[in-house]
Amino acid sequence: MSSRRKFIKKIAVVGATAPFISNVKAKENNNKGPIIICSRGNEWGEKVLKPGWDILSNNGDLLDAVEKSANITELDPSDTSVGYGGLPNENGIVQLDASIMYGPTHNCGSVGALEGIKTPCSVARLVMERTDHIHIMGKGAQDFARAHGFKIENLLTEKSRKIWLRWKENVSDKDDWFPSKNNDYDKKRTTGTINVLAVDSNNDVAGITTTSGLAYKIPGRVGDSPIIGAGLYVDNEVGAAGATGRGEEILRTCGSFFVVEQMRNGKTPQQACEALCKRIIDINGGPKNVDFNDKIVALGKDGSVGCASITGREGLEPELAYWSNNGFNVLKGTYLIEV
Repeated sequence: MSSRRKFIKKIAVVGATAPFISNVKAKENNNKGPIIICSRGNEWGEKVLKPGWDILSNNGDLLDAVEKSANITELDPSDTSVGYGGLPNENGIVQLDASIMYGPTHNCGSVGALEGIKTPCSVARLVMERTDHIHIMGKGAQDFARAHGFKIENLLTEKSRKIWLRWKENVSDKDDWFPSKNNDYDKKRTTGTINVLAVDSNNDVAGITTTSGLAYKIPGRVGDSPIIGAGLYVDNEVGAAGATGRGEEILRTCGSFFVVEQMRNGKTPQQACEALCKRIIDINGGPKNVDFNDKIVALGKDGSVGCASITGREGLEPELAYWSNNGFNVLKGTYLIEV
């Protein structure tokens, strides 16, 4: 398996990316039944996908399936990159982004910089189903959620508060914040997100992307996750794609739309995800200028799947999990730059 995922480590021409190896192909689900995928692997995948698969396998509602699966991560305080317990902005306030899209109608909805609501994807679904709008942001999104019965809560857990405080105390050695000697919480700047994409028994497609966004962001910053065509895109004739990682790069490439269009033009989901990774590296002037990562997952209408990231290494390949009539499985994807 490792030989199938080896990539060229040295790129001689600045500004041009090396191709992914030609024999790497995503596993395909050849049944006619439903399939649901998420952008997490073994650690989270089965837990996230089970409620969605339970709905799909009983011919339940497609939107219910993707929403209930996305809610799993949103409601879990141990995940510091999505929903409740997500890492806050620079002022210590958790602001959440989410989007949803439904293939049969091409309808979509999203919320951005939403405060105090644990399940932003559920609010995004209401924006899609109960308004003539697509995006609602900030205080307006919170007011909309409250009008529909959502409870306003403090989303900052003790864990995420301490991680934020550590960042705050160490952001400068010229301010008046003194670091604690025993605060050894995570030093990384989290950029996690989750995508949930599905095809039901009627061969209809839907998807969700939800996140707490870039940790310690400037208040009000909105990334790619709630932007249709960037962090999520669904086309009922083709399939769906979702992105995680550095949102600004996905925004300026219309990443998920790009992937779906590559699929429309004949690429497999795997090839389409790889094409976006190459595109992002190219517009940044080549690998020497890339100090970030993005990961893309895709689902074809035929049940084929794909997963690729810009950076990775042996043992730390990008993953996606999927559940179909063949059971629960994890696909190890591909990466372009070894780190």
